[in-house]
Amino acid sequence: MIQPAQRVSEVKEYYFSLKLKEIAKMIQEGKPVINLGIGNPDQPPAPEVLEALNQAALRPDTHGYQGYIGIPELRDAFARWYQRFYQVELDSESEILPLMGSKEGIMHISMAFLNPGDEVLVPNPGYPTYSAVTQIVGAKERTYDLLEEKNWQPDLEALEKEDLSKVKIMWVNYPNMPTGAKASKEFFEKLINFAKRNDILICNDNPYSFILNKEPQSILAIPGAKEVAVELNSLSKSHNMAGWRIGMAASNPEFIKYILRIKSNMDSGMFRPMQEAATRALNLEQKWYEEVNKVYKKRKKLVLKIMSLLGCTWQEDQAGMFIWAKIPDSYSSSKELSDKILYEANVFITPGFIFGNQGEKHIRISLCTNEEKLQESINRIENIITN
Repeated sequence: MIQPAQRVSEVKEYYFSLKLKEIAKMIQEGKPVINLGIGNPDQPPAPEVLEALNQAALRPDTHGYQGYIGIPELRDAFARWYQRFYQVELDSESEILPLMGSKEGIMHISMAFLNPGDEVLVPNPGYPTYSAVTQIVGAKERTYDLLEEKNWQPDLEALEKEDLSKVKIMWVNYPNMPTGAKASKEFFEKLINFAKRNDILICNDNPYSFILNKEPQSILAIPGAKEVAVELNSLSKSHNMAGWRIGMAASNPEFIKYILRIKSNMDSGMFRPMQEAATRALNLEQKWYEEVNKVYKKRKKLVLKIMSLLGCTWQEDQAGMFIWAKIPDSYSSSKELSDKILYEANVFITPGFIFGNQGEKHIRISLCTNEEKLQESINRIENIITN
């Protein structure tokens, strides 16, 4: 019999892929499940962005293969966006690489820098893809704990007491998913100095900085950061364009060349009308972001009511499109609470254990559900709690 590669048995199917199948089956059986789990923006992109897409798609010259590095207009727009909101100067010719979503960028970076046996520092709790990709490329995952009492930031002093000689990459993600924690400039400075002392590539995954966050930050704003850091960013969350798969990597020209060598062997360029529309999106005024966040602020109040009903506690100053909260001691695990709400109230809430064992006693609720469904979720949960 033909057997799959060993990596297939080592990597599990993504949790949400499995859970969505289960939810779809429940709905087919007549159970009206409300999914509060996934950060899938339900608001549309700006009208002018859709118009740019439509107009570009109508032209006969926009449907062929495109270059691997994206059109100059898109790279220039990314550079202006970084200058305007992050105060970071990037050379659009050599320091920016458009990607088909930043999730693919995690794979590109890992393939470009990691050899089998290299170690990778992965946050716990953290985005599961960091671990999965590390395993796929044959590197060794090495988790570091994020603790609430340290504002969900790594203890760099403790890490530096360990043997870091085999560590090649450290994944960080601020504003953080799933915890919503933000990083200060001082923390980023410490992180860059840590990376330089230990010859570690810092990869900051930064898609949430415009959601419920008044001061977007980039690790590349730290002097000397480009020498040891790559930042991934995306239009998925900030511009309600998740399904468009438009992201970018930014770093020094040499690092970008390494990543491009991998990328150019894995795709054939991004559809030009989407690049032109993304260019328009990156030039939106500040008011666009404010209007999007007004909606999230209203939803956040309802989500916090759900958390309160469940007896959870949380930190107030969270950024991003989720609320992360600690479950009461009456539940042994996040899975127990999540399953209870799903099977008794037909409401799905993400259990924190999927992000690592440091998330075991937490749950996460997405803000990407309209107010009507959130209120219905409140009503259903109230019913099972009071009965």
